[in-house]
Amino acid sequence: MAEISRLPGPVMDLWEWQFEGACREADPTLFFHPEGERGAARRRRAEAAKAVCATCPVIEQCRKQSLSVREPYGVWGGLSEDERAEVLAQQSGRRAVV
Repeated sequence: MAEISRLPGPVMDLWEWQFEGACREADPTLFFHPEGERGAARRRRAEAAKAVCATCPVIEQCRKQSLSVREPYGVWGGLSEDERAEVLAQQSGRRAVV
């Protein structure tokens, strides 16, 4: 008989919080910058995405997940790519290169 004690738990239990995300009702392009977007346009889009995150009941779970998997793109848990890099750098005791 196969040893099942080492298998991961039900996947749904790990991701169910995502069903409660405020971003599920928002335009996904709000959270990910298009190629070549820079400066003020990028800041405005990111701030609009963060405004959605600010109303989200699962912002902490989202932020924790994005940091643990080192999500490289988009706004997750109210943090941009650069902000996540800074948090991760602080956690490791070094300065982020942004």
